[in-house]
Amino acid sequence: MGWALRDMVKRQEVVVATKFLPRTPEQIASGISVKQAITQSLDQSLRNLGMDYVNLYIYHIWDYNSPVIEVLEALHAAITGGKVRAIGISNCYAWQLAKANALAGREGLTPFVSVQSHYNLIMREDERELFGLCAEDNIASTPYSSLASGRLARPVDTPTRRAAEDDYAKGKYDKTAEQDRVIIDRVSELARRYDVSMTEVSLAWLLTKTTAPVVGATQKHHIDGAVNAVKLQLSPEDIDYLEACYQPHVLTGIMTQNTPKTKDAKQVWTR
Repeated sequence: MGWALRDMVKRQEVVVATKFLPRTPEQIASGISVKQAITQSLDQSLRNLGMDYVNLYIYHIWDYNSPVIEVLEALHAAITGGKVRAIGISNCYAWQLAKANALAGREGLTPFVSVQSHYNLIMREDERELFGLCAEDNIASTPYSSLASGRLARPVDTPTRRAAEDDYAKGKYDKTAEQDRVIIDRVSELARRYDVSMTEVSLAWLLTKTTAPVVGATQKHHIDGAVNAVKLQLSPEDIDYLEACYQPHVLTGIMTQNTPKTKDAKQVWTR
């Protein structure tokens, strides 16, 4: 990406975001602090990209082993040092984001201005709590898995290599495949009606809900579908039709893997 950006565009014409992970058990055991870990990760990303700064630096997974104040202080230092323009967070609960930003405000630190979560037409649980917080506090939503690992981009039962081999995606979506089928069928129906791809319909819906969805691409037509989605205007009736059959889902993926068991769930907020 660094090579492509240097060769094709001017730095000020693009918005670049990247993420960092919590400290590893090995880093914790060796005494590496939160600030050291974040600084090392950021500096490595900047070297990889060949850049002096990133526009958005995203806290990828909530760290239950570190005081969040230390994370906020490290990110604030990165901003005041000119390496980062803004900070975001990913894979967290609404109450965690609210408390972290309240703590940042109290301590005079930089708050999170965006949140990246698992959200699409067949996974809308963030509408319960997280989106209300985002609307209230003007926090941008930049969801991932916007096409549900391809499920919202093709008719049900279409054979693809990813559908056959992506075990992580199967873990997120296979259990609810039957209840999701009716929504996917409606996406396909609208795509035929408007003579566009299912990708365009799915992303056009998502663009009515969020700031900027994250769209993965491995082939050129994936990019074409994402670009064309911006031009497709769904009617209120279309949106209601796509949303009407949604049923509640349990949380899947990173959120369930990263959440500690109840007896270990006490969060450290300060030192």
